[in-house]
Amino acid sequence: MKFSIERAVLLKAVAQAQSVVERRNTIPILANVLIEAEGDDVQFRATDLDIEVVDRAPAKVERAGATTVAAVTLNEIVRKLPDGALVTLSEDGASGRLTIEAGRSNFSLATLPKEDFPVMASSEYAANFSAPAPTLRRLFDKSKFAISTEETRYYLNGVYMHVSDAEGGKVLRCVATDGHRLARIDADLPDGAADMAGVIVPRKTVGELRKLLDDDDAQIAVSVSETKIRFATPDITLTSKVIDGTFPDYTRVIPQGNTRKLEVDASEFAKAVDRVATVSSERSRAVKLALDEDRLILSVNAPDSGAAEEELAVAYGDERLEIGFNAKYLLEIASQVDRENAVFMFNSSGDPTLMREGNDTSAVYVVMPMRV
Repeated sequence: MKFSIERAVLLKAVAQAQSVVERRNTIPILANVLIEAEGDDVQFRATDLDIEVVDRAPAKVERAGATTVAAVTLNEIVRKLPDGALVTLSEDGASGRLTIEAGRSNFSLATLPKEDFPVMASSEYAANFSAPAPTLRRLFDKSKFAISTEETRYYLNGVYMHVSDAEGGKVLRCVATDGHRLARIDADLPDGAADMAGVIVPRKTVGELRKLLDDDDAQIAVSVSETKIRFATPDITLTSKVIDGTFPDYTRVIPQGNTRKLEVDASEFAKAVDRVATVSSERSRAVKLALDEDRLILSVNAPDSGAAEEELAVAYGDERLEIGFNAKYLLEIASQVDRENAVFMFNSSGDPTLMREGNDTSAVYVVMPMRV
């Protein structure tokens, strides 16, 4: 195998591959990227047995072939090469070494046989559809902060993507929750997605998927089966197992009868929460919201470190209410708001609070209060 490729193109492909491989594993081949050169393209394939990413890049192929080499080391080498360099990778098969040449730099890396590289079995996908990158970006970006990190509740360690009913008809919906906060984001249902099975997309896959969604003009081909999901652009294919579990009935957590309405500038609110939380101890990070007519007082009282208070002008016309929240949760939810105003709907100081962006019901958040 021998081919030449631009350094920037190679770096993009190798960087994507090395982020998928596990740093610590007992199977050496899983630390490698499979490089396959043929025709005018080179494929870079990496997997951790749960996720597989295949990146195709144009190259000048002199001799077709395939080999595997340590993904992290290759990425580090390419990253440190000068911009604009033309990189030549060659492997003769007999030496068991991959030679990387660029200008006066020369590297030789140990390889492992391509036959040992595990290729994810292909799957029969029951639903195939395409969606604009900005739509998928919004669905996952706004929901991923609520993904649980508790391994015991593994079925919450991802984003639940499914088809659901909304006011205007069927929607493509993403939900994530860790039991303390919940995010429910809707988008128009793409053609062909109506029969899609509900799947829980793992946290790591959500992170890798994000790298495919930067191009606003891109259309992402999505294929879904009961055990796998695949996202593809013309250059990159990301295939992942989905979490084998049942996502809980989240609709029971979303309050329906909250009537006390607070409307506040989302940016000013987030800044105020951040300021008063500065004096709070890291462990509790509790902020008290005291609501009175058109007035919100945010306060923190931490006996060990100090106290803080800040008043905000808001739109609120209901009964006086005092309620406490984890400052981190409030900040994360407030930072999701794209519009100017955030609308909070309260019931009592002990009930879950609902937040939405203005009058937009396609993005709904729930946060549990805490005792202050």
